[in-house]
Amino acid sequence: MSTYFPKAGEIQKKWYVVDANGQILGRLATFLAQVLMGKTKPVYTKHDDAGDFVVVINADKIAVSGKKAEQKIYRRHSGYPGGLKNVEFSKLQESAPEKIIVEAVSGMLPKNKLRQVYLKKLKVYSGTDHPHQAQQPEPLSPR
Repeated sequence: MSTYFPKAGEIQKKWYVVDANGQILGRLATFLAQVLMGKTKPVYTKHDDAGDFVVVINADKIAVSGKKAEQKIYRRHSGYPGGLKNVEFSKLQESAPEKIIVEAVSGMLPKNKLRQVYLKKLKVYSGTDHPHQAQQPEPLSPR
């Protein structure tokens, strides 16, 4: 008897909406990474995409514990000498709160070719409105 691996067309992908209001960033990111990868489903395989789509609303109301609001720094480099850019958490939360959640979830996904596939299924919005009403997303709350 051999192990059953579902085909790409046999996997049912659902849409979920998650409210980030008052949620802790790290705990929310681990939960979202598990849903995006499909680890909550019995048909999960690490080499195939079995995950669901996730819409995150209220990204501007995400919370962090401790002194991370003042001390956490996001870094990126342009590739040129002296091209290091630093942005504090508080400034990034004011200007682009969506990037905070995407960056946290991206760090918790596997570092392979499936990472970009998973990240395309993550939709993050700073307010309560989102353009995915036609997909009829089900509400989902972290444990």
